[in-house]
Amino acid sequence: MTENTGNSDDIEADGGSVSREEASFVEYGIEDKPPLGESVLLGLQHYLTMIGATVAIPLILAGAMGMPDGETARLVGTFFVVSGIATLLQTTFGNRYPIVQGGTFALLAPALAIIGALGAQGVGWEVTILELQGAIIASAVVQVGLGYIGVLGKLKYYLSPVVIAPVIVLIGLSLFDVADVTTVDQNWWLLGLTLFLIVLFSQYLDQYSRYAKLFPVLLGIAVAWIVAAVLSFTGVYGSETTGYVDTGAVAEASLIQPIVPLQWGIPEFTFAFAIGIFAGILASMVESLGDYYAVARIAGVGAPSEKRINHGIGMEGIGNIIAGIMGTGNGSTSYGENIGAIGITGVASRYVVQIGAVVMLVVGFIGYFGAFITTIPAPIVGALYIAMFGQIAAVGLSNLKYVDLDSSRNVFIIGIALFMGLAIPVYMGNIEAAAGAADMGATDYFREEITSNAAVIGPILGQQVISDTIFVIGSTTMAVGGIIAVLLDNTIRGTREERGLTQWDQLAEGEDEFVTYFEQMRSGDEQKPVDQAD
Repeated sequence: MTENTGNSDDIEADGGSVSREEASFVEYGIEDKPPLGESVLLGLQHYLTMIGATVAIPLILAGAMGMPDGETARLVGTFFVVSGIATLLQTTFGNRYPIVQGGTFALLAPALAIIGALGAQGVGWEVTILELQGAIIASAVVQVGLGYIGVLGKLKYYLSPVVIAPVIVLIGLSLFDVADVTTVDQNWWLLGLTLFLIVLFSQYLDQYSRYAKLFPVLLGIAVAWIVAAVLSFTGVYGSETTGYVDTGAVAEASLIQPIVPLQWGIPEFTFAFAIGIFAGILASMVESLGDYYAVARIAGVGAPSEKRINHGIGMEGIGNIIAGIMGTGNGSTSYGENIGAIGITGVASRYVVQIGAVVMLVVGFIGYFGAFITTIPAPIVGALYIAMFGQIAAVGLSNLKYVDLDSSRNVFIIGIALFMGLAIPVYMGNIEAAAGAADMGATDYFREEITSNAAVIGPILGQQVISDTIFVIGSTTMAVGGIIAVLLDNTIRGTREERGLTQWDQLAEGEDEFVTYFEQMRSGDEQKPVDQAD
């Protein structure tokens, strides 16, 4: 592991001065560059943790739009390509954290609302995807402005560990859909085998084998998939079971699939649709703030500086513009999944994530790859989610070590934020279910509900822009919990030491020395660590 001797990097631990990366027991720090072959496998492992979402989002969108199978495969490949491009830009020119960029569920709700509205008008998928592209591009331009002007970075001064802890916990809890595990026909044997293998490699065999420590996810998934494939081939698993591996789709896939900018046509711009998408982007930005703190904490570095936050959010906006131009019908945001992978493997190298991004960028054009990924059975993906998302939730809880938990103020804020962050999105989900039963759009049904139940402010809340924004943000767990925690933590009286800010300021000391890629190039000193405070 690369030695870091900067004074700002030293903290007190166990009575001695150690670097932050050493204190977090990372195998590879942010600046470290493992051998190329090893980096390819490590990078692939990072991306395997987000495969479920990367494949699920385009499949959901394609199904809702009625997109043909051939075009659906190209849409999945487009997600991989955009993810690779956005990750390279973020890790090189953005916040430079080792964090993967990819499609976001925060934009799924408004996108489905747009699809439903256009579908009611008899519009086909060819026009619908162009409307989605236009709405995403228009909203992303605003996000770029908010990022680089510095609006989001100012939030740093209102965020204490009392706020960040529940937000990160909610990121982990919200990423894991319980239905993926608790379905009646779940193959518990295969899920349990996969989870056992990941735990075995990462926690028990890591001290005996370096490969077990570095590749626990990759090894666990590979072994479990081989077992499932053998059982499927021998007929033990039938096509109707959840553990069945169907390799037929791979044989039918094309070797190369063309993915180019504006591949579906010229985007269409509708103001109302852009407002709905922007509500999702707001929720995505709040989530990303939590992700930045999570990846900094788990990689053993100081809290993100205002400058780093601004560069990260601004670059996510650029990633959204690219997603709109390429035609994903979705956006791009920081992924919490690979943060969990860092926690399990100890690999926090930016170089590794960049290598993984290049691999994804290339394989996005290969039809066989996307088809092969879809053969991973749901139980294996479910086990992966348990390990990854549980790790993220635990990282959130670890921030509480800076907070005075004997303070009833802090316990109250954390409890309310967690409970409301889980409860309100469930309510919004019930609204969506009721809207489906009434054959209405979710946002339209929600607008009618708040208009009829709020006599005084109902007409105000009933405005489409306001109601759509409330619905999308209210459907996003970490956004709800974060907003509630910020409001309470900054209005209820409490000392800086009580809130954990005193210790956090010590950890973040010197973090403002964050140097961008262009600043490094202008300095002409390639040997200077880019993240001096890291």
